[in-house]
Amino acid sequence: MYIAILGAGNIGSTLGKKWQQAGHRVVFGVRDPHSPKVAAARKSIGEAAEFLPIPDAIVAGEVILLSVPYSAVAHIVAENAAGLCEKVIIDATNNFGAMVINNIHTIRAAMPEAQIYRAFNASGWENFADPSYGGIPVDLFYCGPDGDSRGLLEGLIGAVGLRPVYLGGLEMAPVVDALGTLWVTLSFKQGFGRGIALKLLQR
Repeated sequence: MYIAILGAGNIGSTLGKKWQQAGHRVVFGVRDPHSPKVAAARKSIGEAAEFLPIPDAIVAGEVILLSVPYSAVAHIVAENAAGLCEKVIIDATNNFGAMVINNIHTIRAAMPEAQIYRAFNASGWENFADPSYGGIPVDLFYCGPDGDSRGLLEGLIGAVGLRPVYLGGLEMAPVVDALGTLWVTLSFKQGFGRGIALKLLQR
């Protein structure tokens, strides 16, 4: 599968490395492929990592992961709506402290045909790099449309080493977001640090 990751920060680069190791082809969409930040990301991910301007990466990818700063999404979808309209799009952006912390409305308004998922936003990137606590996999809570694209997304979640937990359609995005807020609250406000994860237990 050809995956385009927009952004090469901690989340994007960590997931990109995992998906490359799982045999997927990954391209990173960035504003400036020759910037020092990209050079550092290339060194971390590997010299084979492919970095392209954002519009070129979008055209190449079957699945698009949005891991850019929250405020950048509106411009990206407005400028690239034609290329994004029939893709599977994963919104991993956050705007903690706002009434709505996801970009789903912005994406949907620009391209109602896209298959949009809310995922990879409710945990720290460290849990994507090392998704196991004593042999127990970290849970990845997500939401979005049911169907073939959901199976595709669960495959990508599993390729990272995470256990997918489906919460329902996009109307459940506030629940996924609340789990992200909980993780941030425990990590920073309650002093547990970033080495924590959320787990669904069932008898």
